[in-house]
Amino acid sequence: MIRKEDVLRKLPDLDNVLTPTEREEVLNEMEVRAYRKSEPIYKEGDRPSHLLCLISGKVKIYKDGVGGRAQIVRVVNAVEYFGYRAAFSDENYVTAAAAFEASVIASIPIDLIRQLIMHNPQLGWFFVRRLAIALGRSDARTVNLTQKHIRGRLAEGILFLKESYGTDEDGCTLSICPSREDMANLCNMTTSNAIRTLSVFAQEGLIAIDGRKIKILDEPALQKTSRIG
Repeated sequence: MIRKEDVLRKLPDLDNVLTPTEREEVLNEMEVRAYRKSEPIYKEGDRPSHLLCLISGKVKIYKDGVGGRAQIVRVVNAVEYFGYRAAFSDENYVTAAAAFEASVIASIPIDLIRQLIMHNPQLGWFFVRRLAIALGRSDARTVNLTQKHIRGRLAEGILFLKESYGTDEDGCTLSICPSREDMANLCNMTTSNAIRTLSVFAQEGLIAIDGRKIKILDEPALQKTSRIG
């Protein structure tokens, strides 16, 4: 059983800007749920009703593109908030979200968040900063996905997963084991191109592949490949 008090303590940046009364309101309304690997969290076109926060696990935000091929637009780290941009703009979701692996997510009614923001400027500024940071990352990613060649996009994707999710104890093997389809969707390429380019990277000694596991062998070369695109 996950205690909501323990969950809120995992969100110090949010907890610190709430008054004691607001904290109790959040605790009373908060829900905590576990999601299985690949389980949908919300779908494109759904009406947002809650602020979501990933407590543990991994979540992908994606959008179906031409021909039904999904494009992963970003990944969510623990502890990170998501799903509130559409709510703040009074829109339906323009993306979908699903668990990359078993995950625990806290949800707080967005109506309560709006109400608290009206009386707590610190809380409002808290979300303004997060939206601004997310916009900057989105702009940079858009440029990279549209201007880099396949090798550059895949190298960047591998480094992005390392930065987002870290590595195993060896310091080289990605702690996340994405499918080849997920790698392709993350890097804006076909699955066959992702498989072929990963094999080339392995032949060149940049990485080692063991099933879905990816081990970075030459990070400076991988960074150079990402940089020159």
